[in-house]
Amino acid sequence: MSTTTYDPARDGAEMSFRDKMSYGDYLSLDMVLSAQKPLSTAHDEMLFIVQHHVSELWMKLAIHEITAAIGAIRRDEPRAAFKMLTRVARIFEQLNNAWDVLRTMTPSEYTTFRDKLGKSSGFQSWQYREIEFLAGNRNLAMLKPHAHRPDVIAKLEEVLARPSLYDEALLLLQRHGFDIGATRADWRESRAESDQVVQCWQTIYRDPQRYWDLYELAEKLVDFEDYFRRWRFNHVTTVERIIGLKRGTGGTSGVQYLRKMLDVVLFPELWRVRTEL
Repeated sequence: MSTTTYDPARDGAEMSFRDKMSYGDYLSLDMVLSAQKPLSTAHDEMLFIVQHHVSELWMKLAIHEITAAIGAIRRDEPRAAFKMLTRVARIFEQLNNAWDVLRTMTPSEYTTFRDKLGKSSGFQSWQYREIEFLAGNRNLAMLKPHAHRPDVIAKLEEVLARPSLYDEALLLLQRHGFDIGATRADWRESRAESDQVVQCWQTIYRDPQRYWDLYELAEKLVDFEDYFRRWRFNHVTTVERIIGLKRGTGGTSGVQYLRKMLDVVLFPELWRVRTEL
């Protein structure tokens, strides 16, 4: 082992940041790292807060990527959207991994600070709601938990006023000559599953070489929902492992509510077409 102390400055590394932007300055680390404010002395509350902060940051990036993918598809540039949708799937892989860390907390440890959460719950995450709205799950009842925040409602309504990711994929099919049927007059409304759309995807899947870009887009969407479903499933498992069948802090039925969410399908015709082929 060398006894010589290495000085990075000898290789040109900047070591003085009195008048220069540092790593911490660029990332606003003082603000980010001071955001964790436990309300109890319980050791595991820090884990709980950090896990949710990290998840919200990943969701922020997912929103950025999904929004960009929607724009690319709208401009008839599906290949540009492929990279973005691949990244979204990987983001949800990271969100899945976060549950593994949270599951190291036992029921006994959670009870030491759960009462400090009041009525707050991940159910109220407006970024999660935005991801669902962007993807196509437009359940307007889910606006209610955000009614006290006009700025959040305005942002979510802006998303609802435009076609979702899946809507844009179907409109792309239409521009390529596929008959997807009538589109909704109000994008805020939930769309009904369509046999006609299943037939469109069936044509594409039966001749992938001819419709390669549309075929690849379909698989990117399925990949996204695949990881999204795993995230939901891991959420249910983690919650049941820690609180059993208790009600959620936000008043939901807890595990029962989360299990209902497992039945929500974002891109139904893309899953049905597999049976039809």
